[in-house]
Amino acid sequence: MSTESLIKMANQIAHYFDSEPDRALAVQGVKQHLQSFWAPAMRRQLVEWMQAHPDGEVDGLVREALTGSGVVG
Repeated sequence: MSTESLIKMANQIAHYFDSEPDRALAVQGVKQHLQSFWAPAMRRQLVEWMQAHPDGEVDGLVREALTGSGVVG
């Protein structure tokens, strides 16, 4: 899958959780969704892209969710 598609989907997930007033719960929601519905290869591809593009257009909730423990693999 293209990285652009992964970024778009991840950002859509994050925007769903934007209405959650507790940021930790929002990050947890994104993290849980990515763990439940994305293949490990998809998560790894997005993390590798984020590492290469630290100022890229990935939403902050996604960044926090993917940099936490146990999400990528």
